[in-house]
Amino acid sequence: MIEATYVVPVRRAVPEGPGELSDYLRRLSGEVDEVIVVDGSEPDVFEAHAALWGDAVRHVPVDPGSVTPMGKVGGVLTGVNLARHERVVIGDDDVFYTPESLARVVALLEGAHVVRPQNYFDPLPWHALWDTGRTLLNRLWGGDWPGTLGVRRSALLATGGYDGGAMFENLELVRTVRAAGGVEEAPLDLFVLRRPPDSGHFFSQRVRQAYDEFARPPRLALYLAVLPMVLVLAARGRWKAIAAGAGVISLLAEWGRRRAGGREVFPAAASLLAPAWVAERAICSWLALSSRIFRGGITYGGSVLKLAANSERELERRHAGAISGIILAEREATNGGRGDGDGV
Repeated sequence: MIEATYVVPVRRAVPEGPGELSDYLRRLSGEVDEVIVVDGSEPDVFEAHAALWGDAVRHVPVDPGSVTPMGKVGGVLTGVNLARHERVVIGDDDVFYTPESLARVVALLEGAHVVRPQNYFDPLPWHALWDTGRTLLNRLWGGDWPGTLGVRRSALLATGGYDGGAMFENLELVRTVRAAGGVEEAPLDLFVLRRPPDSGHFFSQRVRQAYDEFARPPRLALYLAVLPMVLVLAARGRWKAIAAGAGVISLLAEWGRRRAGGREVFPAAASLLAPAWVAERAICSWLALSSRIFRGGITYGGSVLKLAANSERELERRHAGAISGIILAEREATNGGRGDGDGV
């Protein structure tokens, strides 16, 4: 039995299909000491979920005091507050761990305050293969952003949680923990399966995900530069230069695929599609910028949210040193209560 708490934030009716999530939660309940499903769905859906899972997991509503504009955050904070264990794994309802990958995340939380695994899609319809190009490129620069994280409960509580108005909520959580003095681990060889969305949901997320890059201005500037550059080259008839650029992107994606055993879960075809993903992101970045200028943000849940994520500098101003007391206590425990051992 893994001594940890597994939290699943749910905000809508879960497509059961063959009952995969129900089967997964029941399996988890036999592998992890505590499984909490925090359900922010409508009352009738909540009751249906309770009937499906209530005998296998702890099924609870979102704490009214934790409700946030970015709905998932409220679910995460509710689950973390309720957790009995220090080591907490947060997983979206489309994320499926093996016992081995889950145990590794929990083990890494012995030395880190937040752990960021790497998702891969299975099955691979065309839009999931397309989006895998993003994953491969991100593996060259710190790893991709998955639908799951491991976090120490005390670290997140020390900061008072993280900003529930931030669209790029996983980045916001990790930045908050790091700003407070926490340690992040992002092993590129820790793979966790994720079921792809349907094509309709995939299309609905294109501009919203591009909007996330307002949290990382250098990347946003890079993507905004791609479209004008390609248009200028095309106007001048420099098709070979455009083709060469696409080839470089595919080579970079293939480099990301080959890092840390990625070939085991990422198909080579995704590297070939990486230029198409970059083209999509370039176009959607301009649409996201237009939404920021003309609407003040991006539409989410019937409202318009402006914040992608707080800057590292702002979070350090808010939370610097919040985890230092926890780290000091751990060191003292490691040293048997003898402090630093220097006799002072």
